[in-house]
Amino acid sequence: MKKLILVTVIIAAVVTSCNQKSKETESQSTEASTTTNELFACPMHPEVTGKKGEKCTKCGMELTEPVAQTESSHDHTDGTHAHKDDASFQTQETAKTSSSAFSTNEIIDNYLKIKNALTKDDANAAAKAGKTLYKTFNATNTDNLTPSQKKEYLDIADDAKEHAEHIGDNAGKIDHQREHFAILSKDINDLIKLLGSNQKLYQDHCPMYNDGKGAIWISETKEIKNPFYGSQMLTCGSLKKTL
Repeated sequence: MKKLILVTVIIAAVVTSCNQKSKETESQSTEASTTTNELFACPMHPEVTGKKGEKCTKCGMELTEPVAQTESSHDHTDGTHAHKDDASFQTQETAKTSSSAFSTNEIIDNYLKIKNALTKDDANAAAKAGKTLYKTFNATNTDNLTPSQKKEYLDIADDAKEHAEHIGDNAGKIDHQREHFAILSKDINDLIKLLGSNQKLYQDHCPMYNDGKGAIWISETKEIKNPFYGSQMLTCGSLKKTL
């Protein structure tokens, strides 16, 4: 009888011990999960968050300040904490797309072909490039420009198209082409100021052209090659600034 009682006591003790260990394990698991999911902020830079003990990406201090959790959507990247408002985020992305969708590349490339042809006294090549530039202006889609950009662009383009057309229609009259090229260069310079360019360009100046009044042109190289005088005075001029 005593043996039976002793066995019963031992079994009860074992069961109690197992239950206690199970509860401790469950409690530890819950604490670990809570710790893993909880965010901590840098004392100096509260906008930087992450797991407790991680380093602040700005000052190197440990993240020790608990961050209150909300139901808002958050994004954790490189220890930073950023709240994303869907409408605001989409608006920003649309703005980025709009500003980057319009490119001046083709316009500038065709302008440079005219410039390079005139430096070589090649009126035919200049005329061909002038016609291409005219077509490029007509085919350019301005839908992604802001209203103010579009207005300024159209003012520039209307004037530039006229001079590109004159250059294209006067293959046998290089002096006439150069007169219109001088004004076209101002238009291209204004276009670059307004909308920029994906390549490094230079504004050059010829002090002698137009009876000493001078004229600018845009070039893709630092080397001076004068389109207003060609082989007659190819290196006349100076680099004014980088665009």
